[in-house]
Formats: sequence, C-alpha cells, structure tokens
Amino acid sequence: MLIRVIYLSKAVVPQTAETAQALLRKAQANNQANGITGVLCQGQGVYLQALEGERKAVTDLYARIYADPRHTNVEMLHCESIAQRRYENWSMAHVSLSDLDPETKIDWPEFDPYSVTGLLVMARIDDLLASGTAIEGSA
Repeated sequence: MLIRVIYLSKAVVPQTAETAQALLRKAQANNQANGITGVLCQGQGVYLQALEGERKAVTDLYARIYADPRHTNVEMLHCESIAQRRYENWSMAHVSLSDLDPETKIDWPEFDPYSVTGLLVMARIDDLLASGTAIEGSA
C-alpha cells in the first residue's frame, strides 16, 4: 500500500547551502534504496516535505525525521493512502526557499500550514515546484 505524508518542521541549526546539499545527497540515496519519492521545500528556518512510498518505508522514515535532533516542532500535516505517486519522478526534489525572493517565501501571510488542510499544503508545494526556483535531485 502506497501512502503520502506531508510534514512541517523547524530547523535547529542554520540552513546553509552546504548542509542542504549534504542532506539532499543522503536523502536521494536513501530514498532510492527504499522506493521513496517526494519533495523537500527548505529555507527560512523550516522544512516542508512530502514523502511517498510503501507505508512501512514512509512511516519508518518519518519516525527517523521526528527523532532527528536537527528538527524541532515536527508536525504531520497530512497522511493518506494513494493509488499513484504525485512526485514519482523525484527521489527527492529540492526547492530552496530564498529569503530574498518574495515568490518563494514559505512565510505566506495568508497561509498558515498548521491550520489548513493537507491538500491545500500539497497544492502549495506543487506551486513551489512550478515556480521556477532551483530544483535539484531528479530520480
């Protein structure tokens, strides 16, 4: 059974380009080995991520993320069974949320990811993927 999980967390340490690349490389390798696809939106001190794959693989990964000391305030925003992957072409797509680009700010005044439905959060992730920001890490 395939599932999709979307979570939001706050970064404990500064999100530098170097830490982002190291995180992305490790995620891509682990995700390919475990049949997980998804997208990571990262920047401005937060992580917003969608993960897809077999239920056990995704829940095991989410448990590791939840326990990871580099994250705080980890909150699952959405979990659903799926018949088809939405991000099937990405072992882990990466969207950098630039502090300088108002189009990619995750701090949307009208959008509070903690108080809206998971489907609305997923739509925002899709908007970020389509926004033309840097995306790396195709499968």
